[in-house]
Amino acid sequence: MRAVVCRGIEEIAVEEVTLDPPKAGEVKVRMVATGVCHSDLSIINGGFPVAMPIVLGHEGAGVVEEVGEGVTHLQAGDHVVMSFVPACGECSHCHNHRPSLCDTGLRMGKMLDGTTRVHAGDEDIDVMQYLGCMAEYAVIPQASAIKIDKSIPLDKAALVGCGVMTGVGAAINTAKIVPGSSVAVFGCGGVGLSVIQGARLAGAEKIIAVDLSESKLEMAKKFGATHGVCSASDDPVATIQALTGGGADYAFEAVGIAKLMEQANACVRRGGMAVIVGVGSLTENVSLNALMLSMGAKTLKGCFYGDANPPVDFPRLINLYTAGKLNLDDMVTKRYTIDEAPQAFEDMKSGVNARGVITFQ
Repeated sequence: MRAVVCRGIEEIAVEEVTLDPPKAGEVKVRMVATGVCHSDLSIINGGFPVAMPIVLGHEGAGVVEEVGEGVTHLQAGDHVVMSFVPACGECSHCHNHRPSLCDTGLRMGKMLDGTTRVHAGDEDIDVMQYLGCMAEYAVIPQASAIKIDKSIPLDKAALVGCGVMTGVGAAINTAKIVPGSSVAVFGCGGVGLSVIQGARLAGAEKIIAVDLSESKLEMAKKFGATHGVCSASDDPVATIQALTGGGADYAFEAVGIAKLMEQANACVRRGGMAVIVGVGSLTENVSLNALMLSMGAKTLKGCFYGDANPPVDFPRLINLYTAGKLNLDDMVTKRYTIDEAPQAFEDMKSGVNARGVITFQ
């Protein structure tokens, strides 16, 4: 099969590799669509330090082709969306109903048994987050395959596996936005637009989008933003405070830049909440004023994977899509073939897409 393999910093290529059949508790999926996510780019540019070579891709959907021993809830022909955290059900996070924080999610590269299914000749190839779904096929843990109705277009459903779940979940699961609230969202990429949609679904009154790009701000209004702030020309903190009469109730950083995290925290009112969704660099730190940590009485929360419970949340998001309440159609702004994957990442760097999606024949 063909797969997008990263072998070093800024070194990616589409390669011919081989794939082992699924072992016990695993399924083989024929990929139909894979979202191009900033976390993939973070591996390419070294933001995520991982062992290489590695097959990229962690936001995908496809059709089950084969199941391993002991798999009972899936069969060949099932349509699935992939979760990049195959919750074990045994760790303290799983027992405390926070499967998105399952200890398995911190391990990168191998399958649950510590081996890999992808090879290039005699060379073992790791896979991103148990999936490596930027490939024509993927062998994944059964816990990572969430069955959906076959009527759902898989190029749209794929987005639920990461970007949409992360953004909508940040608004609804992590922040638990109260109806009538004011919300600021820093960054209008796929995750930021999903935060905006989550804020709209939660009944926020003011949803203020912040981005460097005027075109992204216009796009944000299609997804529910009521106001836009171009940070290339305006001070976002002062503008948000003016629009909200002193500060937003909630702010979300969806880019992964320390300065924006500081601005998100600064723009919320006393007693408000800033939620950090974007994944920053291991070498960056965020600066907070020591006096205002207590005087501001703010909540600063990190958000991983939208506090998702995929077997429950994925179908809910799909149902919102089929009901016309969650816009996935306009999220996909460009499709690529697998051979065009390098261009898809260049387009991501340029910020031209809400979400680029690689589709497979």
